[in-house]
Amino acid sequence: MSDSAAAEEPYHVYTPDDDHHFPDGKLNRVLEFVETDEEIEAYLEAQNINAVDRMRYNDHGTKHIEIVRNRALCLYDLLKAGDVDFNGARQQGLDEEDEAVIIALAATLHDVGHVVHRDSHAYYSIPLAADILERILPEFYDVADRVRMKGEILHAILCHHTAETPLTTEAGVIRVADALDMESGRSRIPYEHGGRGINTLSSQAIKRVSLQPGDTTPVMVEIAMTNAAGVYQVDNLLKAKLEDSGLEEEIRIVAVNTNENHERLVERIEL
Repeated sequence: MSDSAAAEEPYHVYTPDDDHHFPDGKLNRVLEFVETDEEIEAYLEAQNINAVDRMRYNDHGTKHIEIVRNRALCLYDLLKAGDVDFNGARQQGLDEEDEAVIIALAATLHDVGHVVHRDSHAYYSIPLAADILERILPEFYDVADRVRMKGEILHAILCHHTAETPLTTEAGVIRVADALDMESGRSRIPYEHGGRGINTLSSQAIKRVSLQPGDTTPVMVEIAMTNAAGVYQVDNLLKAKLEDSGLEEEIRIVAVNTNENHERLVERIEL
């Protein structure tokens, strides 16, 4: 069993006060069910074998899923506070509280396709996640709403892949949140095993990611990096996920080089 590349430093996220902008009764019940589910736990461990052990890629296991889900729900809360419309649940005639459930379940299951292969994993995730959802959703929804929820969750899972265009705000949140797990802890295992690819080296340069309300946009993402290698994470990976997410006008991203000991090739990047 592969040890997921847990961050050596705590990851930083926006923590809302008690006035959440999403009702969390159903969300909390779903998360309690998911976090104690043996099959999901097994998938989150197994999906790291191809990514980390065999391909020396960054973490795609349990810690990655925890961070992506946390940041997706933080994005959701900030966007709701900024009156951003979430059309996925609404257009399906689902309840407002189902928006957060769609996001949480999509974040949890978006990478299960890695058990088949890293390449094209988003497409392999669809049938595997569909089987899991067939078991989870009946605990909380009737037949008609199960179908609608399943479709929205699978759409969000598919569209975390940059080749696919999100048609819902919920899917856009998953797409962006996936790229926000970029801190150095994510690449610890491949780095310790000699991995020196651009994904590993650029992740090593990212020390902190924080989400908070913005002055001119609902969301401000601040990224602290220690050298210019971090530019790849910001300008290639995160920028690619933000483009065509539907959230380009709602999220402001600022990356700052915090290294005081060496010459700075890059001072600041803003998307």
